[in-house]
Amino acid sequence: MFSAFDSQTRKSLAAAIACVSTVGVGLSLVIPLLALRLEAAGLPAHDNGAQVAVSGLATLLGAPVAPSLARRFGLRATLGAAIALAVAAIGAFAATDDPRIWLGIRLVFGLALTTLFVLSEYWISAAAPRGQRGLVLGLYATFLALGFALGPALLSVTGVNGLPPYVVAAALMAAGGLPVIWAGDAAAEFDAGSTGRPKLAPVFRAAPAAVLAAFAYGCVETGLTGLLPVFGLRAGFSQEWATFQLTLFALGNVVFPVPIGLIADRTSKIRLLGWFSVVGLIGALILPGLAAQREVYAVALFVWGGVTGGLYTVGLAALAEKFHGPKLAAANAAYVMMYALGMVVGPLALGLGLDFAPHGLFDALGVLFVGYLIVILVMHGPFADKT
Repeated sequence: MFSAFDSQTRKSLAAAIACVSTVGVGLSLVIPLLALRLEAAGLPAHDNGAQVAVSGLATLLGAPVAPSLARRFGLRATLGAAIALAVAAIGAFAATDDPRIWLGIRLVFGLALTTLFVLSEYWISAAAPRGQRGLVLGLYATFLALGFALGPALLSVTGVNGLPPYVVAAALMAAGGLPVIWAGDAAAEFDAGSTGRPKLAPVFRAAPAAVLAAFAYGCVETGLTGLLPVFGLRAGFSQEWATFQLTLFALGNVVFPVPIGLIADRTSKIRLLGWFSVVGLIGALILPGLAAQREVYAVALFVWGGVTGGLYTVGLAALAEKFHGPKLAAANAAYVMMYALGMVVGPLALGLGLDFAPHGLFDALGVLFVGYLIVILVMHGPFADKT
C-alpha cells in the first residue's frame, strides 16, 4: 500500500499531517468554546453564526496570498509565523469577553489558520505519489479529524469558564510547530514556479463539482462546529452532551476517510461526491427526529459525519487530478477560498434556520445537499450536455 512512499516522502507527509492535526485540536476546542460563551451571554443563534462567519471572511482574504507568502519567506517560516499569530489570538480571546472585540480577533485568528491550512494541504498534495493521492488525503483527513474530535472532548474536561481552556488550546496550537521544525529540508522549499494569485473562475470551469464540494463542506463543518452545540442545548441536552455531539461528528471523520480514499482511487470521484450528497440529505432529514433517542442519534451522527466529511477529501483529490505542478498550489488556494465561502454562508444560513425552528439547522443543510446534488446531476449526470 505504501510502496511508492520513499523515506523523504514519508517524512514530509508525516510532518505536514502532524502539524495541521495538532492545530486542529486547538481549533476545535476554541470554536465551540466561543459558541457556548456567546450562547450563555444570551446572543441569538444568527449572531453566533455571524461570529463564525468572520472566520470564513478571513479565509477568503487570506487564501489568495498564502502561496505568495510561502514563496517569499519559505514554507517553514510562513507556517511558523501563522502558528505564532494563532497562539497570540487565543491569548487575546482570553483577555476579553466583548463579542464586538472578538470579531476583530476572529479575523486575525482566521487569517493565521488559513495560511496554515492552505500551505499544509499544498505540501501534502504535492508530496503524495500519483495514484495514491486518495489514500494520502484519507490519512490526512483521519488525523485531522482525530484532532477535531479531541478538542471538544478536552473542552468537556477544562470547562468553558476561566483560563484553562484557552491555555490548553494555545499550548496545542504551539505544539503544531514542532513537526515543521522536525521536517527540516523536507519543508524548506515552496514551488517557485507557482505564479500569480489564485483565480477561482478557471479552476471552477475545469472542476466545478470538486470546487463546490469544498463550499458544501465549508457550510456543513463550520456551521455545525459553531451551532450544533447550540442546537443541542435548545433540544434539552446537557452542556456536556451538546459539546460531545461534535466529538461524535468528528469521530466519523476518523473512521471513514481511509476507506473512502481507497474507494476514490478506484472509482469515479464525481460519482462518489454525488452519493455523499444523497447521504447528507438523508441525514439532514432524519437526525432531528432521532435526537430523543440518544444512542440511535449518536450512531447516526457518527456515520453521517464520516460520510459527509468525504466531500472535502474526495473533492480535493478530484481537483488534484486536474492540476499538477505549479498550478496545483494556486488551484488548492482557490479550493480553500470556496471552502471559506462556505464558512461565511453556512453559519449565517444555519443560524437563521435555527432561530426560525428547532430543527431549522438541519432543514438548511437539507437545502444545501439538494442544491449540490442538482449541480452534479446537471454537470456530470443524466442532465449533462453530452455534445
